Amino acid sequence: MTKITTLLLDCDNTLVLSEDLAFEGCADLINKIAASKNVPLQAPFTGPDLIVEFVGQNFRGMMVSLQKRYGFDLPPAELDDYVRREEDVVIAKLEEKLAPCPGVDAELARLSGSGRYRLAVVSSSALRRVRASIEKVGQDKYFGEHVYSAATSLPTPTSKPDPAIYLWAMDKMGVKPAECVAVEDSKSGTLSGTRAGIKVVGYVGPYPDGEKERMEKVLTEAGAVVIMRDWSELGSILAKIESGSE
Repeated sequence: MTKITTLLLDCDNTLVLSEDLAFEGCADLINKIAASKNVPLQAPFTGPDLIVEFVGQNFRGMMVSLQKRYGFDLPPAELDDYVRREEDVVIAKLEEKLAPCPGVDAELARLSGSGRYRLAVVSSSALRRVRASIEKVGQDKYFGEHVYSAATSLPTPTSKPDPAIYLWAMDKMGVKPAECVAVEDSKSGTLSGTRAGIKVVGYVGPYPDGEKERMEKVLTEAGAVVIMRDWSELGSILAKIESGSE
C-alpha cells in the first residue's frame, strides 16, 4: 500500500478554465512583438494556434521557442518587460471572465474536508496570475501558501516540461515523489510531473468531446498512469493508486 499525502494540482484548465482566455491575450501580444521585430509570419497567431502548440507552457517558454524558430532576439530586459505585459493582459481577461473547471470546487471541498491530503498548486504560469485565478473563483482557501510557479518561484525561471517546479514544490513541502499524485491536463505538464518521479493523473475534462480521445493518448504516452474525465472520479482514482492497482 502506498500512502498518498499530497496532491499537486496544475492550474490552467485543471482548476480553472483559463487557457482560451490566456492564449487569446498571448496571441495579441506575440503578434505585436513579431511586427516590431519584422518577423515574416505567414498569418497572425491566434489563441487556438498557440494552444495547439504551447499548452502547458508559460509565456517566457513560448517566446524562447519562437525566437529560435524565427531567428529574432529579445534581450533579457526586453523579454522581462513583455512577460510583465503579458501578465497584465491575461490577468485582466481572467478577472473578467474566469470560471472553475466543472466539478472541481466540490472535489476540492471534499478533499479538504477529509483531512487526508495536503493540496498545492504547481503551475508554469506566473505566480501573480495563478493567485489571481484561484482567488477569482474562491479556491485560494484550499491551498494557503502552497502555490508554486515555474515562472516566478524558482531561482531561475523555467517552464514545464522541465520538472524543476515539481521538485521545488516537493522540497518546500517536505515530501517525496512516492507520497504525491499530480493532476495535469497537458503533455508538457504530464512530462514535468513524470520526470519528477510523481504519478500523474491526466485530466481531459476541458477538452472538446472530439479531442478527448486524442488527448487521452497524448497524456498516456507522456506518462499519465490513469486518465480522468471528470473531477468526481478522483476519489476512486486515488484509492486505486494507493492500493497499487494503478
